[in-house]
Amino acid sequence: MYPKTIQKLIEIFSKFPTVGQRTATRFVFYLIKRDRKEIEELSKAILDLKEKIKFCKNCFKPFEGEGEICEICRDKTRDKSLLCIVEKETDLEAIEKTKKYKGIYFILGGPVSAIKKEELKKLRIKELEERLKDREVKEIIIATNPTTEGEAIALYLERKLKNSGKKITRLGRGLPTGGELEYADEETLGAAFESRK
Repeated sequence: MYPKTIQKLIEIFSKFPTVGQRTATRFVFYLIKRDRKEIEELSKAILDLKEKIKFCKNCFKPFEGEGEICEICRDKTRDKSLLCIVEKETDLEAIEKTKKYKGIYFILGGPVSAIKKEELKKLRIKELEERLKDREVKEIIIATNPTTEGEAIALYLERKLKNSGKKITRLGRGLPTGGELEYADEETLGAAFESRK
């Protein structure tokens, strides 16, 4: 058994997405070998994350700066009639890299492991419904990952939003089933946007 200090940090790292016990242990032993300055720099960066980053009140994108609205929602050149719903922040960034989409976003806060009532509470459904009261929004693009969970969320959203009075589309295929948006190359993601239905 490791000393308490090491074990505590392993437990913390093990809570990170996709990080198991073995990887968490590697992280801890990597940090043990770093000098004090590097550890202080890491500690400061983590504290800065909590102090400087806030979430946009419109789309929930994390951002740094003045006000309550991120740079995308503030951008007057964006097409406010298009609202793209994504599961997580990294999906938004993947879409932005394509430079093919010029609308606005909404981050659900997923993914969720299964469609269960308690799991759905983790998604920002009420906030989304509030956002859709904006008359400027004409089309909702559901851009969930082509995984089992993403497909389940998309079907749930289609049912939930069908009476919104807005056009509802989904990304076209070309994305591999079971894949994640953040790992899709820019051309595949761009083609999926253009072939949405």
